[in-house]
Amino acid sequence: MISISSTTINPDQLRDALVDPRAGAYCSFEGWVRNRNEGHDVLSLEYEAYEPLAITEGKKVIAEALQKFPGLHAQCVHRVGKLEIGECAVWVGVTSAHRDEAFQACRYIIDEVKHRLPIWKKEYYVNGDSGWVNCERCQSHAQSAD
Repeated sequence: MISISSTTINPDQLRDALVDPRAGAYCSFEGWVRNRNEGHDVLSLEYEAYEPLAITEGKKVIAEALQKFPGLHAQCVHRVGKLEIGECAVWVGVTSAHRDEAFQACRYIIDEVKHRLPIWKKEYYVNGDSGWVNCERCQSHAQSAD
């Protein structure tokens, strides 16, 4: 259902694990490390997580999504450790009988994961500085979805 990984995320392999003959729809989200954020040129990122709580809360998020938007399967993987520009930092995949439920469940999962899970992001900048990032947009969007 949900995992924290220190290795590269393989979206094709994860998608294949969700295949179900009852599914008429599949929706996914990939979050990539970008080279610029809030006016800073970014070199790389580092993610840290409190894994036991992240797994427990992540399971709740996925169960809520599948209850709110009837789906067949959902999975989320979030990276930890140092990531370079272009790497996949988080992946969400959902299968359902119909596309609307798949889209909505996928959006719900990524928004809630970013808002509720104890996962922290540190950016390393071109100018030599670094800083922990608080995603206020993640929080406000998750609250508006409630």
